[in-house]
Amino acid sequence: MRLIFVRHGEPDYDHDCLTENGRRQAQSTAKRLRQEPIRKIFASPMGRTVETASYTAQMHGLEIETLDFMHEIDWGGLREADGSQRPLECEGHPWTLGCKLLTEHPEFIGSPDWAEHHYFRDNICTGYMDTISEGMDAFLTRFGLYRQDGLYECKAPCEDTIALFAHGGSGAVMFAHLLNLPLPFVLTSMPYGVCSVSVIAFEPVNGSKVLPRLELFNDMRHIDQVRTEALHFEK
Repeated sequence: MRLIFVRHGEPDYDHDCLTENGRRQAQSTAKRLRQEPIRKIFASPMGRTVETASYTAQMHGLEIETLDFMHEIDWGGLREADGSQRPLECEGHPWTLGCKLLTEHPEFIGSPDWAEHHYFRDNICTGYMDTISEGMDAFLTRFGLYRQDGLYECKAPCEDTIALFAHGGSGAVMFAHLLNLPLPFVLTSMPYGVCSVSVIAFEPVNGSKVLPRLELFNDMRHIDQVRTEALHFEK
């Protein structure tokens, strides 16, 4: 099974939709994916991802199924019993705190204990790790893949190619879980842009054991074409 992951296009966050440029990016992404044998299309329930996915869905003649667990993550200090919020630097922004953690405390580089540090222990973003990880594992069982000891067991052969449209944050959590990487490392060292295309393959490598393999990451060549066309139009 192949999972094509696409981040949504340039967003209008206030209205949870795409900007005009974001729509051009989404259209270009649909053209980029035209030759892919996509069998099913999934998206976060948020407007900007559904709109991004709609162009690819229309091109392939498929419906979009929303996955609530891939909703974008939130961040900030946990609430105390009195309703007050625990103070966090940088308003709890996980990308900034991930960088601070790894540069200020190198003992956390590659460590699975990142969630024990104050930056993440007291941050509501960390709670999304369990929600998205559990949701993704339950989702993959639909394709015969069952998580076991950090890998997956293939119990029913599946050669489908599916597409999932989501966000920078929920996608980062997904990559961290599937590839067994610390979340601060993914946030800091694996950035990916709007409408970028990434591919994870789930192919048995030892009997029925499946080690998810990152075959493509942050491919934005189709978006570069959108930029070029926009510059040409402006001239």
